[in-house]
Amino acid sequence: MSASDPYSASRRNFLLQAGGGFGAVACAAMLAGETNRTLHAGSVDAAPAMAARPPHFAARAKRVIYLFMHGGPSHVDLFDPKPDLSQYAGQPLPTSFGQVMTRRKVASNPLLPPVRPFRPRGESGIEISDFLPQLSSCADELCVLRGCHGDSVNHPQSVYQMNTGTVLMGKPSLGSWVSYGLGTENRNLPAFVVMPDPGGGVKGGPPAWGNGFLPATYQGTTVRPGESPILHLHPPEGLTGQRQRRILDFASERNREHLAARGFDSELSARIDAYELAFRMQSAAPELVDLSGETQDTLDLYGIGETATNEFGTRCLLARRMIERGVRFVQLYSGDTVGWDAHKDVAQNHGRYCRATDRPVAGLLKDLRRRGLLDETLVIWGGEFGRMPMSEQGKGRDHNPWGYSVWMAGGGVKGGMTYGSTDAVGLRAAENKVHVHDLHATILHLLGLDHEALTYFHNGRDERLTDVAGRVVTEVLA
Repeated sequence: MSASDPYSASRRNFLLQAGGGFGAVACAAMLAGETNRTLHAGSVDAAPAMAARPPHFAARAKRVIYLFMHGGPSHVDLFDPKPDLSQYAGQPLPTSFGQVMTRRKVASNPLLPPVRPFRPRGESGIEISDFLPQLSSCADELCVLRGCHGDSVNHPQSVYQMNTGTVLMGKPSLGSWVSYGLGTENRNLPAFVVMPDPGGGVKGGPPAWGNGFLPATYQGTTVRPGESPILHLHPPEGLTGQRQRRILDFASERNREHLAARGFDSELSARIDAYELAFRMQSAAPELVDLSGETQDTLDLYGIGETATNEFGTRCLLARRMIERGVRFVQLYSGDTVGWDAHKDVAQNHGRYCRATDRPVAGLLKDLRRRGLLDETLVIWGGEFGRMPMSEQGKGRDHNPWGYSVWMAGGGVKGGMTYGSTDAVGLRAAENKVHVHDLHATILHLLGLDHEALTYFHNGRDERLTDVAGRVVTEVLA
């Protein structure tokens, strides 16, 4: 080997060359197939990783804002009124409901009535709790899925399932699948942005918005709360744009030479793309996060400037600005490491989080509507599961993945309707059930993606978000 060979120091390359390399060529071809799989049925994805791609069929929604209420909001206290809970409050769950799997043996505890009253809202008459007076004014925009259910009673696994379709860590998130399937509408901004709660991370951590086995380019980009949502956005003092461009070009050339010899290294390819995106974001992102051009009326709509609502309201407004500028999928988390996890006191816990989110969420829906964006933007609200009808520690509720509510608005769904139901006390999904796979299949469908055709070849099989299940809930489509 020549001493000038840039790869002369690699023992692997020496062995590869010495053996003729035929086995390595075959292996490389197989591995390359895992990162260059057909994206849509019958068409090979030869475009740049984040280039905008056409959907499988006409899309009803172009982008998504996912409001994730971390910790498990109580459906029976917010969106799923159960008169039987009030009628039989203080009594044990009737034996006719069968055995109940719980984490803390609360099945024998007395039933806890709804903490706040429900009232019919809007022309549709959807019953929504007094916990959410501002959102109640948007009732006719909401499509409330009352028969949702999942497979795990624990937070991390349920967070993973709601985000990735499986209770196992390490699978691609919904946002990653969407950015993989559709690419980005603005090459100066990420396709998939995540805004965590400033109080701390979600149970299970960043894998909830990770890329899993998809190329690393498709993982969610985290935008921090507070005054500096994007770190290191501005170049060091004295570094001109022209000089920075030369440095990036040099690094890119060396990296691509390295990548050419290792054509299946998706992490290196993603890093190259990230350098370029970061450079472009230096011009696009400052304007994105600058709210000084927003009117006072808009700031008031989101509750910005008020103690209880300022933080979440700011993130909701940033989400609207992102989707206006071509970000494909924005996910906001409400709830720190505990969040909506109301084991001790539903009234205290949900009172706090509803005060912080009610006005911003309602403001987001109203702002999207008046700007003509709601019809093409799918807004989703929900947590990893709901809460039990039985009490815990007197005034709290335990986890309930067997029946809970998620609502959607805009983006091609029918407004002013409920779909599905839980049983008489809100314990289990009973009619028109919507499993997490069904929810994901429906979200992808609204974006013009066939959940059975959006696949990625990994470990010998075509993987997909909905695994081998999933039904599009056509009944809720507008």
